[in-house]
Amino acid sequence: MFKNLIIYRIAATWVADFGALEAALAKSPFAECGPTQERSAGWGPPRGEEHGALAENIGGQWIFRFMTEAKMMPASVLNRRVNEKAAHIEATEGRKPGKKEKKDLKDEAKLDLLPMAFTKQGAMWVWLDPKARILVLDTGSQARADEVVSALVEGLTGFALALLDTQTSAQAAMAHWLTTQEPPAGFSIDRECELKAADDSKAVVRYGRHPLDIAEVRQHIEHGKLPTRLALTWDGRVSFVLTEGLQLRKVAMLDAVMVGQSQGDGGFDADVAITTGELSKLIPNLTEALGGEGRTGLDQKLPASLET
Repeated sequence: MFKNLIIYRIAATWVADFGALEAALAKSPFAECGPTQERSAGWGPPRGEEHGALAENIGGQWIFRFMTEAKMMPASVLNRRVNEKAAHIEATEGRKPGKKEKKDLKDEAKLDLLPMAFTKQGAMWVWLDPKARILVLDTGSQARADEVVSALVEGLTGFALALLDTQTSAQAAMAHWLTTQEPPAGFSIDRECELKAADDSKAVVRYGRHPLDIAEVRQHIEHGKLPTRLALTWDGRVSFVLTEGLQLRKVAMLDAVMVGQSQGDGGFDADVAITTGELSKLIPNLTEALGGEGRTGLDQKLPASLET
């Protein structure tokens, strides 16, 4: 649960109402693609139960799930069907289809093939903390995140949000940490990093499973390469890769998180409680390490409940 994080700050003007959220999600439930439907998207039950609730409130943390399904249609298969249709016209009418007609033939071919196409489903966890006023999406794709954000903004009255911003950019901070080998309090630098040149060469250097406290890394930074990814561990409890765009990738709960957890506490509710419990501490700690929140345009400071 939550392997990649894109984090948003929710405007203070939005009135948090779980019932209103449930009603909004119910207007756009996920349904599998119809025979001639190329793509479908909507909200699915977080617990995976058929006809289950579309949102769960677990310890004050709201969890829901955005689902998609798309028909898989290889371009080679589609082009072959278009060529077959074009060849039929040429053979029966003695002419070659023009550019506009070729486009129409492509649309016809797609409708012919859609009922036979394989489907691929995807799902994204969504976590809303109404008290801390943050929204977290489990994706590394900004395009996918934008689709979910648009759906929520359209469905929830007064809902406004902006990507989490910090006073110090993630890239500048990562460069400083690598150069000084002094990560912020509570964090440690792990063994994965990517450095990219800012000039036209776009040269990239990647380190994997490699110590980063070496002169070579500092030299790359001194020569103009800047970190775009850096593996970190927070408090010995959560490991992740921080990106230049302030996304968290490869998020993993470490063994220390499970210490003291009862053997019989597994299941959806426990996973949510553990994950949100750790991340609700990590996010403000990381924000503080990056100089505190910047201006999001929402005119809202980090709530006292999340200050460290």
